[in-house]
Amino acid sequence: MDVHGCGQGLRDDEIEAVAMVVTAVVVNTMRGDRSSSRDALAELRKRRALLQRIGEAPDCVATCQAVIHLCAALSSGVFPRETPRWWIKRRTSGTWEDLRLCDDATNEYYRQKLRMSMAMFRQIVVACAAYVEKKVTHYRMPLSVEQVIASALYRRASGETYESGTSAFGIGRATGLQVVRDVTSALLQAYPDAIKWPVGRRRAQILRAFRDKGFPNCFGAIDCTHIFIDKPVGAPSANYYDRKQKFSVQAQVVVDLDLRIMDIHIGYPGSVHDVRVLHNSQLWRRVQAGELFDAPPPYEGIDKGPEEERIDTQQKVARGCVERTFGRLKCMWHLFLRTHKTNLDTLPQQFVAVCTLHNILLDVGIDFDENLLWEVDENGVRRRVDLGIVGNGAGGRQRCTNVDGDLLRDALRDRLALM
Repeated sequence: MDVHGCGQGLRDDEIEAVAMVVTAVVVNTMRGDRSSSRDALAELRKRRALLQRIGEAPDCVATCQAVIHLCAALSSGVFPRETPRWWIKRRTSGTWEDLRLCDDATNEYYRQKLRMSMAMFRQIVVACAAYVEKKVTHYRMPLSVEQVIASALYRRASGETYESGTSAFGIGRATGLQVVRDVTSALLQAYPDAIKWPVGRRRAQILRAFRDKGFPNCFGAIDCTHIFIDKPVGAPSANYYDRKQKFSVQAQVVVDLDLRIMDIHIGYPGSVHDVRVLHNSQLWRRVQAGELFDAPPPYEGIDKGPEEERIDTQQKVARGCVERTFGRLKCMWHLFLRTHKTNLDTLPQQFVAVCTLHNILLDVGIDFDENLLWEVDENGVRRRVDLGIVGNGAGGRQRCTNVDGDLLRDALRDRLALM
């Protein structure tokens, strides 16, 4: 065989190395044989004869046979192959097995399945490991922290049932339920300050941003959204039946212009009016106690003159951040976009955990795919997804949270008059 273009054969040490490789491939193939004993004996004889012929053959024959066996070894996975390029569709062997691969398609696959890059996923694993990791027992090895966190994130991102979601990660349904609870608790403990009311410099930045939008003395937009659920078991189902003829739970959220969530109040049944939700929230109690607002209101009352109408128009521009927040939050984490079966006792913690992820991914600059805001209905028509926003469904309008409690109360009275 011509080597290096010199017309020379392989050296003795090279021939010996190739022969060793061929022997290893043949022996490995023999060990993996699952045929009957008679077939296995016949195959064994053939392979022994092949080995003998390779050992006795000239250099060129031995090398050619070695190349054949090396190709067989590569195709059977004995030796690592070149990493696939991004344009090659990967054969799936389960979502978790695919997430463990490292090739050109890894980051895109993580964004598709977990809504984040692989590097961001590893950061979350490091932050949550101490709260998720289980001890090794005499019975079996615990699931790895990476597998546990990936399973919980996939469940939230895909919105799939526990049965289909857990099978993609090779775990049982009961384990899947426990995984979601564990990761929810871990996220809330690892990132306790991800959701907080702005103070100091951050508050000043938000005030300036709303002022530039034409709405001064404001540092947040507030609205409610429905979290659609299956008909609840063990609870008065009529309370959860909303005006959209679905079962739901209400979530009240306050956001800034950067779409960052600053306050959450969740748990009231879907039939409850959003004003009642506000009046029973910690946010309202802080307003009543004078802890949040300290500036004079831009206008008061329900009746509007030209100046009030102008301010209301500016408010419409500023309020758009709350809709965009719900769009990003729910479309990235489909569990809270679609109707799903849930435990009403743990739903608030799960939603807060997803809002925590929302803020974390905003902080590191994870982009949002706008295509997620659209879907194709049963008639093949492309339309925007229903985000379950209370104001849109009732004909009302979102209101910005002004730095004066009177404006917040007056805005609510105005909203009641519009409904």
